[in-house]
Amino acid sequence: MKTISGLIMPLVLLALFATIGLAGCDRSSSNANLKTTKLAVDFGGGVILELVGIRPGTFTMGEYGEAHQVTLTKPFWLGKTEVTQGQWETLMGNNPSCMKNAGREAPVEQVSWEDAMQFCRKLTERERSASRLPEGYEYTLPTEAQWEYACRAGATGDYAGVLDAMAWYGNNSGDTTHPVGQKRPNAWGLFDMHGNVWEWCRDWYDNYPRGSVADPAGPSSGLFRVFRGGCWTNDASRCCSAYRCKFIPGNRYYFLGFRVALTP
Repeated sequence: MKTISGLIMPLVLLALFATIGLAGCDRSSSNANLKTTKLAVDFGGGVILELVGIRPGTFTMGEYGEAHQVTLTKPFWLGKTEVTQGQWETLMGNNPSCMKNAGREAPVEQVSWEDAMQFCRKLTERERSASRLPEGYEYTLPTEAQWEYACRAGATGDYAGVLDAMAWYGNNSGDTTHPVGQKRPNAWGLFDMHGNVWEWCRDWYDNYPRGSVADPAGPSSGLFRVFRGGCWTNDASRCCSAYRCKFIPGNRYYFLGFRVALTP
């Protein structure tokens, strides 16, 4: 599949979604064998946000007594990396990060859930006003189910691979964040799903539903928002694919960032 960068016309984008959903790989093959399509949003000045196409599928979400079957029925795009300080500053005009010394390619942090959603809304408005999004599509945060599905990338263990090779975490980070994309990606080409910074998800936090579900998006209201993935300060257990955390959506922390999703 080729990478689409710069101007993305609506019909082209819709065709790419169809490719992910129907022709990304043989329907009988596992999600781990997905041949993803990529797209890139060009902010100018050499600042590019890349996304990877994720096709629908079924997986086991959670662990132990919380494990349950989830089916995602629609394809979506997910940021190849966490949003960087450079990407944030180019779009938003400021850099709230504590770890500025890590550089513009390090993940932005010290952003609340509300800040992250503001970034997504502004990106949606920018691309829509330039006719680069079809009607009904928007940039947003991934749901918790989308995040874990993409993190696992077909894997069923605690991690999507060897943690030390894939993640900046407490054992190897040197007490700082690092530029994105330096560690090994998962099987679907996503970097830093484990470690570097925690990542906000769209959902309100709640107990998981019982039984099999399709396209879960969490409750309609709540007190806390979900975040996932572990960070540069954590031990290995916090970086597991299934590990969940929660914060009040207005809170900001030096270990918490996000990546964007593009969904219908």
